[in-house]
Amino acid sequence: MNYELIAIFMFASMLLMLLTGQRVFAAIGFVSAAAAALLYGTGAIEMPFNAAFKLFNWYPLLTLPLFVYMGYILSESGIADDLYKMFHVWFGGLKGGLAVGTIGLMVVISAMNGLSVAGMAIGATIALPEMLKRGYDKIMITGVIQAGSSLGILVPPSVVLVLYGMIARQPVSQLWLAGAIPGLMMATLFIIYIVVRCRLQPELGPTVSPEERNLPLGEKLKLLRAGIIPFLIFFFMTGLFVMGITSLVESSAVGATAATLAALVKRRLNKHVIEQTLKKTLGISCMFLWIILAALCFGSVFDGIGAVRAIESLFITRWELTPWEVLIMMQLSYIVMGMFLDDTAMLVIVAPLYVPLVVALGFNPIWYGVLYTITCQIAYMTPPFGYNLFLMRAMAPREITLPDIYRSIIPFVLVMVFGLVLVMAFPQIALWLPEYVRGG
Repeated sequence: MNYELIAIFMFASMLLMLLTGQRVFAAIGFVSAAAAALLYGTGAIEMPFNAAFKLFNWYPLLTLPLFVYMGYILSESGIADDLYKMFHVWFGGLKGGLAVGTIGLMVVISAMNGLSVAGMAIGATIALPEMLKRGYDKIMITGVIQAGSSLGILVPPSVVLVLYGMIARQPVSQLWLAGAIPGLMMATLFIIYIVVRCRLQPELGPTVSPEERNLPLGEKLKLLRAGIIPFLIFFFMTGLFVMGITSLVESSAVGATAATLAALVKRRLNKHVIEQTLKKTLGISCMFLWIILAALCFGSVFDGIGAVRAIESLFITRWELTPWEVLIMMQLSYIVMGMFLDDTAMLVIVAPLYVPLVVALGFNPIWYGVLYTITCQIAYMTPPFGYNLFLMRAMAPREITLPDIYRSIIPFVLVMVFGLVLVMAFPQIALWLPEYVRGG
């Protein structure tokens, strides 16, 4: 059997294992271990062993549990509730203002968490009931929460970009900087869509009653204090890092410490908050570590049999595709896989193949990391099995059905595709900030 057939067989076996409902790390690890044993014999035991040491010797890995911890302690301590109350009052007088405020809330949560799950949970439990109570269209606001929560994997400190950096061997600091402007651009596009749509159809997003929003100026200014803590955390965590005062790992430690102190100052750091935060942080961190370990092992076997060179030869030599055509095919494959898999599984499956190919085609791997992440955002909300669709179904009230959820994402997916096209057509949207910081 030649190496091309071996690569196809490994890829198909892994997909089959994943579709049977096996855990991602177990499916990938089993296929890579079995392939290594069959191809290389008993000496193959060195492959996962070396992969494990390569993983645990990678110093930036320390950032992963610290960022996850930071996001969960802010969520569990209720600081996000204070933020939404602020947006509720300040944006309530605008048509669709609460939906605009929800996007703002999601941006702030993303900048403190790095995961889309946290944004989804906060949006579904805090923002969704408030907007439904005030007569907002259930389909539109369901889409708002799903789209807004997807920003968590693009706005720094994105955990997905950390994983991409680990697997693709790219500097996480550059990836974060590259994701910042596209993330804010995507949030701005969402807000423009909401404002225009609610101006054309005011019944979709009515204003908050004057009694609720017409508070004395002093009360309104007091509410702004809810944004001080998130701003300070983001500044001390990301600002000091961008200015070169702290390293990546030190930045994550600063963020985790600042979040803990914020909960303490708010007098919300109790036993329950600590227990829930530590339990969830441990679960998420361990899951990611196992997945990365399995990915490294799979990648070493895949690279060892020449699969990367086979894919490159197929696309460029046999099919005679241009580099841009190959890139578009890659993005389409992510969207198709996103109908069935989450972002981590997609990254593990194709990163060993695509990242070397991207470099061979002459594209910037930092820029491609942003493209991958935006495409993951789209795939998260693509039927039939988009990750966010089922998260929303699990968290939404009964009155919001699965067909409602499917319909809600259509305009936001179109907005995200437009954003993806902009970043593809103008790479400097992603590359300007990292180049500026590196040059400075």
